[in-house]
Amino acid sequence: MIRKPAIILFLGIISTSVSAEGLDRAYVSNEMSDSISVIDLESNTVSKTLPVGDRPRGMALSADHSELYVAVGQEDAIAVVDLLTLSVKDKLVVGSDPETLAVGPDGFLYVPNEDAGQLTVINPQNESVLARIQVGTEPEGVAVSPDGKLVLVTSEASNKVHVITTADHQLVKSMTVAARPRGVIFNHAGSRAYVASEVGNEVAMIDMKTLSVAERASVEVTGARPMAVLLSPDDKTLYVSTGRANAVAVLDAETLAHQGSIMVGQRVWGLAITDDGSKLYTADGISNSVSVIDTNKLELINTIPVGKSPWGVVIVD
Repeated sequence: MIRKPAIILFLGIISTSVSAEGLDRAYVSNEMSDSISVIDLESNTVSKTLPVGDRPRGMALSADHSELYVAVGQEDAIAVVDLLTLSVKDKLVVGSDPETLAVGPDGFLYVPNEDAGQLTVINPQNESVLARIQVGTEPEGVAVSPDGKLVLVTSEASNKVHVITTADHQLVKSMTVAARPRGVIFNHAGSRAYVASEVGNEVAMIDMKTLSVAERASVEVTGARPMAVLLSPDDKTLYVSTGRANAVAVLDAETLAHQGSIMVGQRVWGLAITDDGSKLYTADGISNSVSVIDTNKLELINTIPVGKSPWGVVIVD
């Protein structure tokens, strides 16, 4: 595998784990600013802006939460950010046009390559490619089951959700969902998964025992184009970003019944929630801001200016 030179943007003490200094932050990828905004969760202000590479979008924490992986699509790479020093310590070359990624319990990275129609599996410790698995056209969303045995990948142009085994990297099933599936997430038990379809305006609930779609529901927000899906810590509530509808939809995770919606900034994309479930953070792509929602009241309580075209949000608290 070709390895790009490590880029060190800020000096700091090297550590293998995140201390208290690395906690209580939100990290926001700014797609058009080529940067990450670091938000202090106590003050809800940006404490640092970190250049990470060309067109950052999807992000994921390492298994030990000491590093943040950032997909920088125009570089065909994943930037590795040390969360203690807030510096880019390396870049992993992962193939054409990575938009998102997921991290398994074993620490391996699962990266959809949108242009190539494949999923690349990477061991970040030695930067080796473990597998490249062909999936559908324009894969984007990816999630690893809590037990680390299965990976789900959504293919936008194929309208499919693909099931891949991690033990032997085999594609074992593809399920049809509504048009242009994007975000996907497992519940904490791994018994269900949820997929948001942007053009089809639908959320599908997948039964992981039968590997079939168990429920489907439209998002009851005018003009909704669902992108990200996120569960509350207790798995009872499903939050869905609606893109140009400028709102977050709230669904019952058991029935997919509509429970309400909250207006946020323009073109809402990524979502993240605090560990206690009390605050939801949204990336508002056209507003160049992050909205903060009180989930108990379902109210917008803060708006934080960030970089240009914020796409994803990850929280460490």
